[in-house]
Amino acid sequence: MPLRLTIHRGAHQIGGSCIEIAHPDGARLILDAGRPLDAPEGATGLLPDSLDRSTPATVLISHPHQDHHGLLHELPADWPVWTGAASARLIAITGEVSRQPLTRDLDTWTSRGGPFAVGPFTVTPILTDHSAFDAYMLLIEGAGRRILYTGDFRRHGRKADLVDALMARPPRDIDVLVCEGTNLGTDKPVMTEAALEDDFVALFRRTTGRVFVAWSGQNVDRTVTLYRAAKRTGRTLVIDLYTADVLDRIAEGTRLPRAGFPNLKVVVTAGLRGLYAGRGREDFVACMATHGVAARAMPENAVVMLRRSLMRDYARAGLVPTAADAFNYSMWRGYLVTPYHAEPLEWCRAAGAEIAHLHSSGHAAPADLRAFAAAMAAKAVVPVHGENWDAEMDGFGAVRRLADGEPWVLL
Repeated sequence: MPLRLTIHRGAHQIGGSCIEIAHPDGARLILDAGRPLDAPEGATGLLPDSLDRSTPATVLISHPHQDHHGLLHELPADWPVWTGAASARLIAITGEVSRQPLTRDLDTWTSRGGPFAVGPFTVTPILTDHSAFDAYMLLIEGAGRRILYTGDFRRHGRKADLVDALMARPPRDIDVLVCEGTNLGTDKPVMTEAALEDDFVALFRRTTGRVFVAWSGQNVDRTVTLYRAAKRTGRTLVIDLYTADVLDRIAEGTRLPRAGFPNLKVVVTAGLRGLYAGRGREDFVACMATHGVAARAMPENAVVMLRRSLMRDYARAGLVPTAADAFNYSMWRGYLVTPYHAEPLEWCRAAGAEIAHLHSSGHAAPADLRAFAAAMAAKAVVPVHGENWDAEMDGFGAVRRLADGEPWVLL
């Protein structure tokens, strides 16, 4: 009997991913349980209606972005959940900071781990390049079929060699490639992190004052890019407690920068100090303070992390933008429609600071998506995680377009 593939959510949208592979013996794998990007804050009951929660399943989380793991708390408590070891630590941080701590244990694989069995399935995590640290593609084998799920990936980040190596030596006999298509039909920037680093160096050199930068604390590639650019220009990168926590939990055994490195400081603001103290992590705050810099004594050559949640503490300490400073928004421009993202930009613009937008997408360029699909040579490509697939299917081979909740039996 054949496998059954169902895209419960994500066939026609970005984020909120939830994909099921069902074995003929009744075993089920759920690939990701993501929170939709457009879900209102505080909304619950967001799992897709087509996902059967009355029978057992095992969940595999491809990477630690909330649009792929944000509904873990809504899943049945007895469903096992697997993810990468570093991903599990980052998912935990997200829960702590959002005041929705994870209440279930996560089983983990390592970045160097090989295939493992989940009932009748064999699962092989394949470390990939993405703006999320510890992101994986997933090769699923069962009932004589092989399905490769790309998760989210790109080919222009600091781990691009991983994707190139997979394309040079792809898994054999892939029946279905479940492929993300975030950037299809868009002109989002897809420069390499190395090229982006050079652009930051140019910005840092022409700015006489401080450079305020907004970026995601879990975008570790971007933190590395900013740190390297700061070192090259004799500046100090100043990160907040949350970003310091991210690095502290994943940097052991790597060459990633963290508190205590030269040209890197941690600003301990009242808001985040209170949040961490409220969770019994005063020792962490004290440790970070030994590598800290006060907002009121921020060096004139600092590259300063900026988010709306930091603005009040900065202003109270007298750390405010000036016409000698610059501001860079290093995330997708679409987020700027929300006050959370727009207010730091406007705060700096009102002060006369130079406004820049040096950024590179966390997702593959359209040409790289097509090249990857060609290299995998799957019998069928199933589109997910994209809004423009219907107009962009040329170059992907045999595309099997599914609707959300529509089961496909792999005969």
